[in-house]
Amino acid sequence: MMQFKRFLSFILIFIPALLIAQEFQFTAKASKNTLGINQRVKVEFSVNQNGADNFRAPDFHGFRVVAGPSTSVSQSWINGKTSYNMSYVYFLEPTAKGTFTLSGASIAFQGKEYKTNALKFEVTSKVEDPNDPQIAIANTAQENIFLAAFVSKENPYVGESIYVEYRLYFSNKIEFNNPQFGDMPKYEGFWNQEIPITNYDRQVGDYKGEKLNYFTLKKTVLIPQKSGKLKIDPIDMDVVVGVPTGKYDFFGYPLIQRVNQHYTSGGRTVNIKPLPDNGKPADFTGAVGDYKFSVQTNKNTLGANESADVSVRVEGIGNTKLFELPKLQVPAELEVYAPERKENSTTTLNGLSGSLSDHYSIVANYKGKYVIPGLSFSYFNPKDGKYHTLTSDELVIEVTEGSLANTTQNFPNQQKVQTKGGDFQYIASTTQLEPSKMYDFYGSSLRFGLTALPFAIVPLFILVGRKRRDRMADVLGNKKREADRLAKKYLSEARKHIGNKEQFYEALEKALHNFLKAKINIETIDMSEIKIAQLLRDRNVSETGVDAFIQVLKDCNFARFTPMVRGSMEAELDKAAQVIQQVNTELK
Repeated sequence: MMQFKRFLSFILIFIPALLIAQEFQFTAKASKNTLGINQRVKVEFSVNQNGADNFRAPDFHGFRVVAGPSTSVSQSWINGKTSYNMSYVYFLEPTAKGTFTLSGASIAFQGKEYKTNALKFEVTSKVEDPNDPQIAIANTAQENIFLAAFVSKENPYVGESIYVEYRLYFSNKIEFNNPQFGDMPKYEGFWNQEIPITNYDRQVGDYKGEKLNYFTLKKTVLIPQKSGKLKIDPIDMDVVVGVPTGKYDFFGYPLIQRVNQHYTSGGRTVNIKPLPDNGKPADFTGAVGDYKFSVQTNKNTLGANESADVSVRVEGIGNTKLFELPKLQVPAELEVYAPERKENSTTTLNGLSGSLSDHYSIVANYKGKYVIPGLSFSYFNPKDGKYHTLTSDELVIEVTEGSLANTTQNFPNQQKVQTKGGDFQYIASTTQLEPSKMYDFYGSSLRFGLTALPFAIVPLFILVGRKRRDRMADVLGNKKREADRLAKKYLSEARKHIGNKEQFYEALEKALHNFLKAKINIETIDMSEIKIAQLLRDRNVSETGVDAFIQVLKDCNFARFTPMVRGSMEAELDKAAQVIQQVNTELK
């Protein structure tokens, strides 16, 4: 009898639990298993128990998610029985023909993980008449909105300016709102500058033979930094699309069904031609475009210790910021100071339009005429595929005052010899002397102070000398101090533009490039991320330092496409300073 009661208790306690466990269901089903490459399929994952969480979708290999996940919950109580169902719904679009298997989705319930059954699909050629109403709505949305990328030239030269324009085309059959951008393109291998779009005006244009409305979403000028095939990344958008259902409400207004759609412009590949070696001038530094060149001075005549401004200027359109100007050569008798660089350019669809100039201050020390030799500037014009060399006339600076440059001695107090009646009169024949007040120097406090001064100074010199030796021996500390000085030097211009996003990131990028020019002698034309990374590694910079430097350069490009606040710019400036310090310390 006792054994029977125990058996009955076991049945009453464990059997219901087993029944509950058996009742838990987590399944996957598809609206179809065979579909055309142009069709979409609805995939639904359903769970029949409340409390399940941590849903994880499978890897949709062979498909792209065009909508979802959307969730729905249904619950009912009929004749004392509870019914519950929660669904996760996706709309998928095949990316290729063939046979594909989706592994099961997973979910957690009461501490255990459950998986659905796998789904197998056969994707065939295009089907002309999809019948599924939900798929038809998604197809209508997808077939009436297009995201496209246009490249102005697909076969440019290295350094030649091109542009990419992203447009969103749409028909009058649908409406849309709430567009959300995905990842922004990074333009690997290109110098890039976005052209701001202030007004999104609706326009009408031809897309694949059909007249459609469109908005221009984004324009970016690209200047390739290396030859070969370079990929222009696509942009992605999620858009809520309203599609008419063909039905009307009580008042006669059409019923609209809204679906969330994903669009991509697709990647573009351009083939970059190297600049020809044939005919390349020796003084070519990477200028590509159409330019004018001049060397001018504001003064041709100077007095002693006066200064003149000599400008070396290039003006035109092309890759204005990405080459070097020729250096001014002056006679040794003229003192010349480091040039001040001035830039005045705007970004257009044809490239950077404006001027680049170096301004030299020249000071006259000696009287005479001095010739400043003319300079030459070479550039490559992609319109005719040829190199061109422009030369400037020599400048003549005349100094009208001061001593001659070949004077070997100078006696400022020397008097002219006076003559009178043929005799030299250079000896005074009379004197006017007055008695002077006697001063006892040897008994004065000045004598005792001067006598004791060396004994007070010697210990100071010894202390300063020791400090100097210790400082010179501190190699790591010296590198750190030098890095701090360089960071302040190169980043000072960027700091001035905090608050102005475009100017700030242009100045920050230029500061990093100037640092590289000074430290590893890299030319502007070689300023690709791959080249920079390799040169830094060759100089024994750690991978951490290389990655940090490249990341700051990438941030400069990416930040132009995102809203930034003052605090973000200050943080970016601090990050750039740390990177310069680290790289300078590690350079060998």
